[in-house]
Order: sequence, then structure tokens, then C-alpha cells
Amino acid sequence: MKTIDPQNVKYFIGALFSDAEVLDQATKLCQAEMGMIDFRSSDFPFDLTNYYDEEMGLPIFRTFLSFQGLRSPGDLAGLKVLCNDIETKLAIGGARKVNLDVGYLDFHKLVLASAKYNGQKIYLDQGIYADPTLYFEGGRFHSFENTFPDFKSNTYSEVFLKIRNTYKAQIKI
Repeated sequence: MKTIDPQNVKYFIGALFSDAEVLDQATKLCQAEMGMIDFRSSDFPFDLTNYYDEEMGLPIFRTFLSFQGLRSPGDLAGLKVLCNDIETKLAIGGARKVNLDVGYLDFHKLVLASAKYNGQKIYLDQGIYADPTLYFEGGRFHSFENTFPDFKSNTYSEVFLKIRNTYKAQIKI
């Protein structure tokens, strides 16, 4: 049976950061590999877990960046490896001050990349898994049972709808 190439998707990064200067450096490095940013959200307090507190310091914020060009969903593993390398390069004394959660969305779903295994995650390549995080139905995004608490909370719903609307306009071009 002949395979069909997948439709291109809209990539974004959900960046956790405790140092705005390090985030700016990371953003420049991401743009060099992923293209120009076409959207940056406001900064959201990241306080539903203390998982990163010791390593990153407080306060921690999350912001979302989406990138102009559309790409294959098959690029996800390589982009996560790139983001991990950027985090390591910008670490201070071995501690990350930025965490770059790369993912993509299309008409039906939002998928994050992960270097950690869990039952719902699908292995891709290079030690990276695809983590189905949200699905789109009835005009809004919905979470799965294992979705991260901050994504499950609907705090970012307007951000994802905005990125999805940009994707819809781009895919029609």
C-alpha cells in the first residue's frame, strides 16, 4: 500500500523560564533553527507543581511561542533534541533556567514532545516520545486523562485557539 505524506503542522514551544534574559537567548537560538516567531503569548505563572522550583528558582513562568512556517509532524523528535541541547547550553551551573517544551497542533490535536516514557506516549526516534496532550472538538480543546495539569486547566485555551486560527489561515494558502 502506498503511504501518504502527512499534512504539515504548526509548531510551538511552551517555554518555562525563571530568567527572562535566558529565555531571550533561547528564543534566538530556536528561531535560528525553526524560523521566525509569529506569536508570543503573555507570561503565565507556573505554580501548579513545584517540580522545577529547585532547579530553576522562583518565580517560574510559562510563555508560548509559535513559528511562522509549517512543517512535517515527523520533525518533532529532532526539534525536541534541539530544544534539549539549547536548554543544556544555557544552563547556569548545571541548572536549567529555561525548559523548552516543543509541540505542534493541527486541526484535531495538540501534541508535545517528551524525553520521558509514560503509557500514553508514542515512541518516535532519538529517545523522544510524542505525548498526545489535547484534542479539538466542539470548538474547543479537551484534555486526556494523563494531560499535564497546567494544560488540563484550560488556562492556555485562548493561546491555543489563536495559534490554531493562524494555522487554519496558513494551511489554506
